[in-house]
Amino acid sequence: MDTAVFLSFAVTSLVLAAAPGPDILFVLAQSAQAGARAGLAVVIGLMIGCLIQTAAAAAGLAAVVAASPVLFWAIRLAGAAYLLYLAWGAWHAGAANGNVKTQALSRPALLKRGVIMNVTNPKVQIFFLAFFPQFATKGATGWQMAGEMALLGVIFTLCAFVVMACCALFAGALADRIRSPRVQLIFNKVSAVIFTALAVAAVLAE
Repeated sequence: MDTAVFLSFAVTSLVLAAAPGPDILFVLAQSAQAGARAGLAVVIGLMIGCLIQTAAAAAGLAAVVAASPVLFWAIRLAGAAYLLYLAWGAWHAGAANGNVKTQALSRPALLKRGVIMNVTNPKVQIFFLAFFPQFATKGATGWQMAGEMALLGVIFTLCAFVVMACCALFAGALADRIRSPRVQLIFNKVSAVIFTALAVAAVLAE
C-alpha cells in the first residue's frame, strides 16, 4: 500500500467515522449519562469491537455471516435486545446528590458495553467487506489480502477512536457543567429513548 492510498484511506475513514451514526449516538448518550471518562471507556470497547470485526473480515468469517441470513439476523436481534436492556436500565436510573447510578459501573463493565454494541452489529462486518478491498492492492488474494485488510482495519479503528473520543470528551464535559439531579434524570430518559431508537433501527434498517 503506497503513501497516497494510505492517506486517502485515513481521510476517508475520518470522514466516515464523523458521520452521525449508531456508534456516535451511543457514545454521546453514555457520556452524557455517566461522564466523559465513562464515555471514553465505552469508546475503547467499541474500538476493541472494531478490531474483532476486522479480524473476522480478514479471516473470512464476515463473508460467512453475510451469506447466512439466519446468522445475520440472530446477531442483529441479539444487538437490539441488548440495546433495549440498556434502555430499560437508563430509564429507571435515578440521580442522587448529582451523581448517576450508572457511574457506579466499573470501567471494565462500560468497556464491555462498547464491545457488545459493536460485535452485535453485523452490518459493520458487511461494511468492512465492501470498504476495505477498495484500498487493498489490486489482485491481492489469500494471506496478502488478509494482511492488508487487517492493516486497514487498524487504521480505521485509530481514526474512529480519535473522532469518538472527541465526542465523548465534549458530551461528558458539557454534561458535567450542567449536571444536577433534575438534569441528570432528563439525561437518563433521553439516553433510554436513544437506546430504544437504536434497537428499532437495528431491526428495521435495510
